[in-house]
Amino acid sequence: MIYLYAKAIHIIFVVCWMSGIFYIVRLFIYHTEARKKSPEEYAILHKQFVMMESKLWWIITTPSMYFTVGAGLLMLHLVPGLLSSAWMQVKLVFVLGMLVYHFICQRILFRLREEKSKWSSIQLRIWNEVATILLFAIVFTVVLKSAVNWIYGLIGLVFFSMMIMVAVKIYKRYREGK
Repeated sequence: MIYLYAKAIHIIFVVCWMSGIFYIVRLFIYHTEARKKSPEEYAILHKQFVMMESKLWWIITTPSMYFTVGAGLLMLHLVPGLLSSAWMQVKLVFVLGMLVYHFICQRILFRLREEKSKWSSIQLRIWNEVATILLFAIVFTVVLKSAVNWIYGLIGLVFFSMMIMVAVKIYKRYREGK
């Protein structure tokens, strides 16, 4: 029974974590684009974005990440045999990628606050899609488990990534044409 509670908590906090991750990068994009405003407007917007980003990061996103990892570790502790499953090993590699992504976002948060970020809005838009790709990879790995045909899965992930990058470029052209 404890395993099912841990699983429910894990799923709930994955949703919260991913929501925070997707929204924080969106805020980074708007924060970065605010630099194009007048110095007076930017000063006001910068202060507002710093406050919004900090609250989202420290009240929702980071605690959700810790609860996700904690519940996941509890499930692995309760059913250690999961670690011998190939799908779980692949999932954990993608989860590690998501954790790295999380802490890179935290570094971006600090750099934006200090007004030292070098990321452009288009780079942040592409960066935002990395989380989407990792989320797809994790969910498909968990759902398909041993039914995963690794070659087709890898080809599908590469194709999906290319589609996202093309969509970002099309959107950039559309925005520049306005």
